[in-house]
Amino acid sequence: MERRCGWAGGDPLMRVYHDEEWGVPERDGRALWEKLMLDGFQAGLAWITVLRKREAFRAGFAGFDPEKVARFGEAEIVRLLADPGIIRSRAKIEATIGGARAYLQMRDAGEDFADYCWGFVDGAPLQGDGHSVNATTPLSERISKDLKKRGFKFVGPTIVYAWMQATGLVNDHIHDCFRRSAVAKL
Repeated sequence: MERRCGWAGGDPLMRVYHDEEWGVPERDGRALWEKLMLDGFQAGLAWITVLRKREAFRAGFAGFDPEKVARFGEAEIVRLLADPGIIRSRAKIEATIGGARAYLQMRDAGEDFADYCWGFVDGAPLQGDGHSVNATTPLSERISKDLKKRGFKFVGPTIVYAWMQATGLVNDHIHDCFRRSAVAKL
């Protein structure tokens, strides 16, 4: 039997997410932005809640196309607030729209979001020690401050660190997890 990180044990959807996605280095800027927005929706909730609703989020937010989401106005906010398939928080919905606008401002200024994200780790995933998993780090605090300065919301240091783990900026699989060495080679 393969050993996994403890958080991935119970729910089949969590196991698939852990085994196939969590910690795999994401190099696509749009996908990095989508995952950051979804992690913002997780604030105060369990990740499984967001994971179960991910497809509804994608449908509601136009496939997380920043060009389309940035144009959302009050009608789209009202539509999303009525959608039982997503987490219906006006603040988080507005933060996602604002996050799309911030993403596009970066792009329009010649800054690629993937390069920006990976620049914090010099282009290579950090390797956790495999024994302890932090809720925040000095790096997640620094990234959080920078994202907030750029207009992003729901990007506190804890959310940012969870996003760093999810997108492979850091490999925090535990030492005896079967994915640790595989992810480290990516």
